[in-house]
Amino acid sequence: MRNFNKICLALCLLPLASCSMMGKGGSSDSDEYGSESNLPFANSDGVLKDVNFDYDSSSINSEARMLLNKNAEWLQANQSTTVSIEGHCDERGTAEYNLALGERRARSVFDYLRSAGIKTDRMQTISYGEELPLDSSSNDSAWAKNRRAHFGMNQ
Repeated sequence: MRNFNKICLALCLLPLASCSMMGKGGSSDSDEYGSESNLPFANSDGVLKDVNFDYDSSSINSEARMLLNKNAEWLQANQSTTVSIEGHCDERGTAEYNLALGERRARSVFDYLRSAGIKTDRMQTISYGEELPLDSSSNDSAWAKNRRAHFGMNQ
């Protein structure tokens, strides 16, 4: 039911999301200038930190590992909290490709937290692809912010 509610929310927000078709192509998150540094962002509750990804990647890098280790510590100390892990992409690439990449990003975070001892029944994944950008600008800085896994908390 939670996934259904999130999907309904995403569909309601679609008209508000950036609809730029600029740079649409066969691959996503490509960056002709190289990748941006990863920028940590807090979720709306300010507790669990989002992790950012390199372009066209779902691999957990060293900065993301540090943030995820802190998130795992907090989750271990707060056993009643469940989380949704949202996979996000920048606007480049096809919608289908970005949904798949967002799912791989969310799943990488899920797997990392599982390996850190977080029970799988406390986590769920969802991909929003490019549909809910953190920054709707069309530049390298915005794209770096949008390549992320975001945490939603459920009590």
